[in-house]
Amino acid sequence: MNNFPWLTLIVVFPIAAGSLIFFLPHRGNKVIRWYTIFICIMELLLTTYAFCYRFQLDGPLMQLTENYKWIDFFDFYWRLGIDGISIGPILLTGFITTLAVLAAWPVTRDSRLFHFLMLAMYSGQIGPFSSQDLLLFFIMWELELIPVYLLLSMWGGRKRLYSATKFILYTAGGSLFLLIGVLGIGLYGSNEPTLNFETSANQSYPVALEIIFYIGFFIAFAVKSPIIPLHTWLPDTHGEAHYSTCMLLAGILLKMGAYGLVRINMELLPHAHSIFSPWLIIVGTIQIIYAALTSLGQRNLKKRIAYSSVSHMGFIIIGIGSISDTGLNGAILQIISHGFIGAALFFLAGTSYDRIRIVYLDEMGGMAIALPKIFTTFSILSLASLALPGMSGFVAELIVFFGILTSQKYLLMTKILITFVMAIGMILTPIYSLSMLRQMFYGYKLFYTKNSYFFDSGPRELFISISILLPVIGIGIYPDLVFALSVDKVEAIISKFF
Repeated sequence: MNNFPWLTLIVVFPIAAGSLIFFLPHRGNKVIRWYTIFICIMELLLTTYAFCYRFQLDGPLMQLTENYKWIDFFDFYWRLGIDGISIGPILLTGFITTLAVLAAWPVTRDSRLFHFLMLAMYSGQIGPFSSQDLLLFFIMWELELIPVYLLLSMWGGRKRLYSATKFILYTAGGSLFLLIGVLGIGLYGSNEPTLNFETSANQSYPVALEIIFYIGFFIAFAVKSPIIPLHTWLPDTHGEAHYSTCMLLAGILLKMGAYGLVRINMELLPHAHSIFSPWLIIVGTIQIIYAALTSLGQRNLKKRIAYSSVSHMGFIIIGIGSISDTGLNGAILQIISHGFIGAALFFLAGTSYDRIRIVYLDEMGGMAIALPKIFTTFSILSLASLALPGMSGFVAELIVFFGILTSQKYLLMTKILITFVMAIGMILTPIYSLSMLRQMFYGYKLFYTKNSYFFDSGPRELFISISILLPVIGIGIYPDLVFALSVDKVEAIISKFF
């Protein structure tokens, strides 16, 4: 069993099992829903078993490795492996995807295609986190674009085609830079492509060439993260997508960009990262402030949450740019933390829309009395988003602060100035978050509508909310759940800079 291809099974199983949806008997949507949820649970159990019983915390940095020759013509291998940085996002992907499928229970139109696309996204999102070959990383990176485009264009809002087109133009344009960077690294200094991550990590490049590679990869990951000014696709996409799709976008898709920055820009191109890291700090700080202020001005509920996601991604960028063990560990914790919180907020925004059919905050009001369960869960998770102590967001942002203050790269006055500006961003977060709660849940507007009675959260929706809330509190109380996985790999990456 030691040579069993666990990772290949984990990557291929969702899309392979999902293709069988089209052969299920025509007995309505319920069979399709239960089948999809069963596949997601099986995949999550398979992933948990492989990582709990096959992954060793004190073992080698890269584990469960697989290496199969795929295409002889240009020496292309199917290389997979996981380490302390990738295991967290993979488990997050399984958890959020399972809950997103459960959240999509009301979707009845073209149910077979919808659930197949959800499972295809599952494989496409696990793929980049486990790839150990640059070209395979690119292929997996591209695999999830088509499902997202179709989910958005077929099950979105009124402006869904505009949003879907904008999404594909931005992400496909960024992927072009990713492909150029992959081919550049693969072909450098050799007649045959060397696309292995391990080989590329030990390769040295001329500084000018490394900077060119770094910029190409950075643009690709900046689109997906997103980093300003390449973020404008995100609010439109979130504003129009079905909330189950928003859960996957906010919970997983954005984290792929941050993961790429760590896995490729930091690990493979450390000299260029050292040069660009001060600019990353500046961009991340501006992003926190700008997105928080922009979020406050949004009338659309989902767009307000989308801009809050952009703001919170700024902490990840700062942690990556800090070039310190503490800062990078904080960035990885923020990746996991915001994956849970962002997905939960979009789910609750979607369930609220299902009840009142209103998207604009200034038209809402009085939901607290009509929908007490949604009010309670929405309030708790909004407090988690604004970094309430005891929640995962607080620990992640606090550790990013420590990462900047303990970094050996920056002068003391520079670190104090950066920390001060970040603190201003943290002050703005409660303003837009609490303002959102006030506009939605307080006042009496809903009592003046004809339909003054609304159904509150049912057992399915409560289960989803609580399932996300528990790890948010668990990580907030005991963050070593994440640090135990990442600390060794983080030390190995940071050692390249000193």
